[in-house]
Amino acid sequence: MPTYEYACTECGKHVEVVQSMSDAPLDTCATCGGRLRKVFSPIGIVFKGSGFYSTDSRGKPAKTEPAAADKRDKKPAAETTSTASSSEKAATKPKAAEKSA
Repeated sequence: MPTYEYACTECGKHVEVVQSMSDAPLDTCATCGGRLRKVFSPIGIVFKGSGFYSTDSRGKPAKTEPAAADKRDKKPAAETTSTASSSEKAATKPKAAEKSA
């Protein structure tokens, strides 16, 4: 059952009453006999999970391929890394020098 808050217009006293939704609202103050009015206040609510923000309901943007110029500027990983050790490089250099002589 919900809890309703009433305020007296004469004495200003606040009263919280647990009532059924089908019950008639209170209209007289028990302290002074003045007129009661319902007090409306924000409720405490927490939304958990995805889908509650404007950014959650949008689809993911489609990924576009980089421009052709970007592909030419980037070197493949195989060309940038060297697998030969320094001793293998030293061994291959004299052979190249012998061929030119």
